[in-house]
Amino acid sequence: MDLQEIRQGKIKNLRNADLSGADLSGANLALADLQGANLMGANLSGADLRGAQLRANLRGADLTGAILSGADCRNADLRGAILVDANLRNTSFAGAFLAGSICSQLDLSGIDLRGADLRGTLLNRAILQGAELSSANLSGADLSSADLEEANLNGAILCGANLTGSNLLCATMEQAEWQGARLEGACVEGTPLGERRTSEG
Repeated sequence: MDLQEIRQGKIKNLRNADLSGADLSGANLALADLQGANLMGANLSGADLRGAQLRANLRGADLTGAILSGADCRNADLRGAILVDANLRNTSFAGAFLAGSICSQLDLSGIDLRGADLRGTLLNRAILQGAELSSANLSGADLSSADLEEANLNGAILCGANLTGSNLLCATMEQAEWQGARLEGACVEGTPLGERRTSEG
């Protein structure tokens, strides 16, 4: 398969392709069908993946500065992936595996992360306003100084997560698990945690 043609956007049907370790930095992959593709360890920094079908193996891939707006990443394997400065507007990560990935300081407002595996993920200073995180596993994740205002955390697992200095204003969190979570300096007004603090005070 000609990597140059792929980079230029001439090949859009890449279903089940083996592109592990490939250098696709800056590639035009908008609307490409990468379902089932192996992109493990691939360099996709700065790539245009708008509207792409990315239900693929992206384990350890470098997506720094990539454009993934409108991409379908449901159930994708993004464990250990680097997503710094990526554009994830309207991207769906429902059921995706993002454990150990780097998502620091990203704007993830309204993003769909239902049931996603986010164990140990770096989400410090991320903007997650109105994000859909129901049933997501955030055990041990770093959410320090993250903005989770009005996020849906119903049924989420946050055991051992670092939420120091985070904003949880009016977030919903029915049946969420919080054992061992760090909440020093977190804003929990309008949440069951805030009500608990008030009753304890």
